[in-house]
Amino acid sequence: MEKLRYERPVLKKLETNMPNKFGLRTEYVPKTHIDGVAVKDLIKEYGSPLFVISESTIRKTYKDAKKAFTTRYPKVQFAWSYKTNYLGAVCNVFHQEGSWAEVVSGFEYDKAILNGVDGSKIIFNGPDKTEEDLEKAIKNESIIHIDHLDELYSIIELTDKLKKKPKVAIRVNMDTGIYPMWDRFGFNYENGQAWDALNKIMRSDKLELVGLHCHIGTFMLTAQAYGTAAFKMADLALGVKKKYNHDIKYIDMGGGFASKNTLKGSYLPGDDTNPTFDDFAEAITSALINSDFEPDNLPMLVLETGRALIDDAGFLLGTVISNKRSSAGKRTTIIDIGVNILFTSFWYDHKISPAQPFTHYTEDTTLYGPLCMNIDVIRESISLPLLNKGDNFVIHHVGAYNMTQWMQFITLRPKVVMIDEKGKAYVIRENETIERIIAMEKVPDHLKEFEL
Repeated sequence: MEKLRYERPVLKKLETNMPNKFGLRTEYVPKTHIDGVAVKDLIKEYGSPLFVISESTIRKTYKDAKKAFTTRYPKVQFAWSYKTNYLGAVCNVFHQEGSWAEVVSGFEYDKAILNGVDGSKIIFNGPDKTEEDLEKAIKNESIIHIDHLDELYSIIELTDKLKKKPKVAIRVNMDTGIYPMWDRFGFNYENGQAWDALNKIMRSDKLELVGLHCHIGTFMLTAQAYGTAAFKMADLALGVKKKYNHDIKYIDMGGGFASKNTLKGSYLPGDDTNPTFDDFAEAITSALINSDFEPDNLPMLVLETGRALIDDAGFLLGTVISNKRSSAGKRTTIIDIGVNILFTSFWYDHKISPAQPFTHYTEDTTLYGPLCMNIDVIRESISLPLLNKGDNFVIHHVGAYNMTQWMQFITLRPKVVMIDEKGKAYVIRENETIERIIAMEKVPDHLKEFEL
């Protein structure tokens, strides 16, 4: 007979936090496997903490998003947002599914080239493109999204040097009813900046205007804002057609779609309330189809969706270090995952599941990371079963931004593994080592010796 798991006797307090209108959730399900692979086996083989990415979830989510748009609009092209997760294995899954690359720096541009993406299938965004970056993009026939006039003038100067006609678009910012407006990037629609840039491009005769681009915000919780943006983008494109008899080949609606994560301060879980791909697709495609484009001459719709395509595919596995009580008597649990590798814990109340069976007694718990800093809080308050030292757990929806915004601080960054569609795990990024860190350091000779 298997020995029963021991849990100490407790007195359960009657008071609790305010319930939502559906009442308090009292049932929990452990997350013991990811794509058929046992969580504890993964930790045993690759260590804790450990990032795990599900290839099958990436492909399914991508296909769901593509279906939502292609069933409503005839010409759709996704471009994978490298800043969201630029691990080569992750990017190449999206490229295998047909996605182009969308980059916002010279570093990301080089990474896309090294991944094997053809230059003509790279969209180059961002305000900080050096002259070297621009020259490389022009030679590779990449599409350059112009962010400001200084960049526009630099590109025009390079055309004389390179004797090539670059493919360009402009980034447009606008009022979509979401505040504060994202107006630090690109040219404003309402005050005429966008038209000023378009006129300069068309009259220079040195650039090929192929598209219009916008990115109205991040983690957008209303799809209708995209409908407003798409209507204004269509208006600009039709204006260019009327004034210059020039067809805009594509309209790029950027990214910003919300994933299933729950923003801090939200009343209900993001799973239940955040817009779906169908919601976003309906708003965008309806605005474009109902505009005055000729039915047989619709521009291609480009989408730079990042977070919503990868968040659900990412998991972070960890281990309990210890349990304590705060000065007020609240249960606090210290885990081996800090905010240095889970940057999104500042934004989201991540779903967290134990990785082993448990009884149904729960307690409001604060989850602290291992870093020696007071802001290292993974969850300020979460109702969890009692977790003992050495127990494992799974943090859900961590695929976006954590593996690009993480940092080496106090602890080293862990391995990342991907589970393929057959249930086999591959290391797609090795863990950081002390040798790798000190390899980039230089110590002057006069500081190499000392006595204590």
